[in-house]
Amino acid sequence: MADSKGGVVLLHGHGRTGRSMASIATSLQRSGYSTFAPSYRSPGRSMAHIVEHLRPQINRFAGETGGPLHFVTHSLGGLVARALIASHRPQKLARVVMLAPPNRGSELADILFGLRLNRLVLGPVGPHLRTGRTRIDKELLGEVDYDLGIIAGDRPLDPVFPRLLLPRPNDGKVSVASTRLQGMRDHIILPVSHTLMVYDRRVIAQVLAFLETGAFNR
Repeated sequence: MADSKGGVVLLHGHGRTGRSMASIATSLQRSGYSTFAPSYRSPGRSMAHIVEHLRPQINRFAGETGGPLHFVTHSLGGLVARALIASHRPQKLARVVMLAPPNRGSELADILFGLRLNRLVLGPVGPHLRTGRTRIDKELLGEVDYDLGIIAGDRPLDPVFPRLLLPRPNDGKVSVASTRLQGMRDHIILPVSHTLMVYDRRVIAQVLAFLETGAFNR
């Protein structure tokens, strides 16, 4: 049965599962949205494979929901959403909220490539996480022509390690500068870490605000 507010697809980050988005999903459901949080294997799959794995599931959910379709993503999930929208744009695509997306790559990924640990840690999606991406990669992820809000964090769990390796401010894995994307409608920085932001009440409140109004609360 179609939900009055539509549906929200929640896409998790690298090496995690749909269950990592449970706190956000619960809040969305309480606010009247239907939710779908599929899992995908990022360490061992290419971006193209991930997209093809998720596409029929998302299409099915969109058909069941009937109304507008939103996306809420964490980390790598933001790039997955961009690739999905670029290649298989949902007919009723509405708003997209990205949490800590490495839209301009991650310096941490660059370090792993330098140490030749990229295949072990990142797998086939590794090249999409590097800074200074190629033209082909930009074509894969597409341009932003939809309502996009981005939430960045600036409180890494480890106060020392990220300061030595990443541009400041950062959330421990992705710099604030890297989260920004041309065409975004709004951007906000919160005092949260990359890993734990999906459980933070302030983050969840801002997700709801953007889905409802197209802007973050300030």
